Amino acid sequence: MAAVSRPRAVLFACTQNSVRSPMAEALTRLLFGKSIEVASAGLRAGELDGFAVAVMDEVGMDILRHMPRSLDDLENLDFDLIVTLSPEAHHRALELCRNSQVGVEYWPTVDPTAFEGVRDQKLEAYRAVRDGLLQRIKQRFDWRSFGRL
Repeated sequence: MAAVSRPRAVLFACTQNSVRSPMAEALTRLLFGKSIEVASAGLRAGELDGFAVAVMDEVGMDILRHMPRSLDDLENLDFDLIVTLSPEAHHRALELCRNSQVGVEYWPTVDPTAFEGVRDQKLEAYRAVRDGLLQRIKQRFDWRSFGRL
Protein backbone atom coordinates (compact mmCIF):
# COMPACT_ATOMS: atom_id res chain seq x y z
CA MET A 1 0.00 0.00 0.00
CA ALA A 2 1.24 3.47 -0.76
CA ALA A 3 1.74 6.04 1.95
CA VAL A 4 -1.20 8.03 0.57
CA SER A 5 -3.51 5.25 1.79
CA ARG A 6 -2.25 5.67 5.34
CA PRO A 7 -5.11 6.84 7.55
CA ARG A 8 -4.71 9.78 9.90
CA ALA A 9 -6.76 7.98 12.60
CA VAL A 10 -7.29 4.24 13.06
CA LEU A 11 -9.25 2.18 15.56
CA PHE A 12 -8.41 -1.46 16.22
CA ALA A 13 -11.39 -3.48 17.42
CA CYS A 14 -11.68 -7.00 18.79
CA THR A 15 -13.90 -8.84 21.23
CA GLN A 16 -12.74 -7.67 24.69
CA ASN A 17 -9.96 -5.14 24.07
CA SER A 18 -7.69 -7.21 26.27
CA VAL A 19 -5.23 -8.91 23.87
CA ARG A 20 -5.32 -8.34 20.10
CA SER A 21 -6.48 -4.75 19.78
CA PRO A 22 -4.25 -3.37 22.58
CA MET A 23 -1.28 -5.11 20.94
CA ALA A 24 -2.16 -3.57 17.57
CA GLU A 25 -2.66 -0.15 19.12
CA ALA A 26 0.70 -0.24 20.91
CA LEU A 27 2.59 -1.53 17.88
CA THR A 28 1.08 1.12 15.61
CA ARG A 29 1.91 3.84 18.10
CA LEU A 30 5.50 2.56 18.34
CA LEU A 31 5.98 2.44 14.58
CA PHE A 32 4.19 5.64 13.58
CA GLY A 33 4.26 7.86 16.65
CA LYS A 34 1.96 10.82 16.27
CA SER A 35 1.66 10.51 12.50
CA ILE A 36 -1.31 8.17 13.02
CA GLU A 37 -3.82 8.72 15.80
CA VAL A 38 -4.57 5.25 17.13
CA ALA A 39 -7.00 3.73 19.62
CA SER A 40 -8.53 0.36 20.42
CA ALA A 41 -11.80 -0.99 21.76
CA GLY A 42 -13.75 -4.21 22.03
CA LEU A 43 -17.34 -5.32 21.88
CA ARG A 44 -17.03 -5.58 25.64
CA ALA A 45 -14.36 -4.30 27.98
CA GLY A 46 -12.55 -7.33 29.36
CA GLU A 47 -9.54 -7.40 31.65
CA LEU A 48 -6.04 -6.82 30.33
CA ASP A 49 -4.41 -10.18 29.72
CA GLY A 50 -1.14 -10.97 31.52
CA PHE A 51 0.27 -12.98 28.61
CA ALA A 52 -0.35 -10.02 26.29
CA VAL A 53 1.49 -7.76 28.73
CA ALA A 54 4.41 -10.24 28.87
CA VAL A 55 4.90 -10.65 25.12
CA MET A 56 4.65 -6.93 24.50
CA ASP A 57 7.21 -6.34 27.24
CA GLU A 58 9.55 -8.67 25.31
CA VAL A 59 9.69 -6.08 22.50
CA GLY A 60 9.99 -3.12 24.85
CA MET A 61 6.32 -2.16 24.91
CA ASP A 62 4.59 -1.51 28.23
CA ILE A 63 0.83 -1.99 27.86
CA LEU A 64 0.24 -2.53 31.57
CA ARG A 65 -1.61 0.80 31.85
CA HIS A 66 -3.99 -0.02 29.01
CA MET A 67 -7.57 0.24 30.22
CA PRO A 68 -9.84 -2.05 28.16
CA ARG A 69 -12.93 -0.29 26.83
CA SER A 70 -15.87 -1.14 24.67
CA LEU A 71 -16.97 0.40 21.40
CA ASP A 72 -19.88 1.89 23.34
CA ASP A 73 -17.35 3.73 25.56
CA LEU A 74 -16.10 5.73 22.57
CA GLU A 75 -17.48 9.23 22.37
CA ASN A 76 -17.45 9.17 18.58
CA LEU A 77 -16.14 7.22 15.65
CA ASP A 78 -13.94 9.98 14.26
CA PHE A 79 -11.61 7.53 12.53
CA ASP A 80 -10.64 7.09 8.91
CA LEU A 81 -10.34 3.35 9.35
CA ILE A 82 -11.54 0.67 11.75
CA VAL A 83 -9.49 -2.51 11.63
CA THR A 84 -11.41 -5.42 13.09
CA LEU A 85 -9.57 -8.43 14.45
CA SER A 86 -12.47 -10.75 15.27
CA PRO A 87 -15.59 -11.71 13.31
CA GLU A 88 -17.88 -10.31 16.01
CA ALA A 89 -16.08 -6.97 16.05
CA HIS A 90 -16.22 -6.84 12.25
CA HIS A 91 -19.98 -7.27 12.15
CA ARG A 92 -20.45 -4.62 14.85
CA ALA A 93 -18.14 -2.15 13.08
CA LEU A 94 -20.04 -2.61 9.82
CA GLU A 95 -23.28 -1.86 11.65
CA LEU A 96 -21.81 1.24 13.30
CA CYS A 97 -20.37 2.58 10.05
CA ARG A 98 -23.12 1.73 7.59
CA ASN A 99 -24.07 5.40 7.21
CA SER A 100 -20.60 6.92 7.42
CA GLN A 101 -17.45 7.28 5.38
CA VAL A 102 -15.34 5.31 7.87
CA GLY A 103 -13.51 2.44 6.20
CA VAL A 104 -13.69 -1.00 7.81
CA GLU A 105 -11.11 -3.73 7.19
CA TYR A 106 -11.17 -7.24 8.60
CA TRP A 107 -7.84 -8.75 9.60
CA PRO A 108 -8.67 -12.27 10.83
CA THR A 109 -6.54 -12.75 13.93
CA VAL A 110 -6.50 -15.86 16.08
CA ASP A 111 -7.57 -15.36 19.69
CA PRO A 112 -4.59 -16.73 21.64
CA THR A 113 -6.64 -17.00 24.85
CA ALA A 114 -8.30 -20.09 23.34
CA PHE A 115 -4.94 -21.87 23.13
CA GLU A 116 -4.32 -24.50 25.80
CA GLY A 117 -0.96 -25.78 26.94
CA VAL A 118 1.83 -25.03 29.35
CA ARG A 119 2.97 -21.45 29.93
CA ASP A 120 5.69 -21.52 27.25
CA GLN A 121 3.25 -22.87 24.65
CA LYS A 122 0.72 -20.17 25.50
CA LEU A 123 3.39 -17.49 25.23
CA GLU A 124 4.30 -18.79 21.76
CA ALA A 125 0.67 -18.40 20.67
CA TYR A 126 0.63 -14.80 21.93
CA ARG A 127 3.97 -14.08 20.24
CA ALA A 128 2.59 -15.38 16.96
CA VAL A 129 -0.34 -12.97 17.24
CA ARG A 130 1.96 -10.06 18.16
CA ASP A 131 4.35 -10.79 15.30
CA GLY A 132 1.53 -11.30 12.80
CA LEU A 133 -0.03 -7.97 13.77
CA LEU A 134 3.33 -6.25 13.52
CA GLN A 135 3.88 -7.49 9.96
CA ARG A 136 0.35 -6.62 8.90
CA ILE A 137 0.60 -3.10 10.35
CA LYS A 138 3.95 -2.50 8.62
CA GLN A 139 2.57 -3.67 5.30
CA ARG A 140 -0.82 -1.93 5.42
CA PHE A 141 0.45 1.44 6.61
CA ASP A 142 3.61 1.42 4.46
CA TRP A 143 6.12 1.51 7.27
CA ARG A 144 9.78 2.20 6.49
CA SER A 145 12.44 1.04 8.93
CA PHE A 146 14.61 3.55 10.70
CA GLY A 147 16.12 1.03 13.11
CA ARG A 148 13.02 0.15 15.16
CA LEU A 149 11.33 -3.26 15.00
